[in-house]
Amino acid sequence: MDDLDKRILDLIQSDFPLEARPYDAIGARVGLTGAEALARVRKLRSRGVIRRIGANFQSRKLGWSSTLCAARVPEDRLEEFAAEVNRHPGVTHNYLRRHRYNVWFTYIAPSRQDIEAALAGISAKTGIEILDLPMEKMFKIKVDFDMNSEQGQDPGQEQ
Repeated sequence: MDDLDKRILDLIQSDFPLEARPYDAIGARVGLTGAEALARVRKLRSRGVIRRIGANFQSRKLGWSSTLCAARVPEDRLEEFAAEVNRHPGVTHNYLRRHRYNVWFTYIAPSRQDIEAALAGISAKTGIEILDLPMEKMFKIKVDFDMNSEQGQDPGQEQ
């Protein structure tokens, strides 16, 4: 990554332009054309530096509910269970962990009742009980990684 890539990454983390041609705006801020900025983002994405580009919403501020879920899934049923969980649009993350609760995922929906119904449906379809851990208090809002930091500190900056 060169300095332009780092500047682009700094911009798109928390200051992505909300306009019709966002890469033109990004390019203008770093001295490139929109096409050049987009090409760099695509290259970073293809190399795995960027995993996803999308909005992050605070579900509570939108009036929605969210929860963290965990399940004990037999190894021979992991693919089946993950496929069922992932087909639900309310699932925002789904991770395999080395723990007796080996599958963890987050779920958001317009209400707690919607979450409870979806989790009950997943359990009914898979036969696997899901531990529902609704958030009581938010501890972490976001993390930005300063791509141009010369300091030897942790690159994450909580806000």
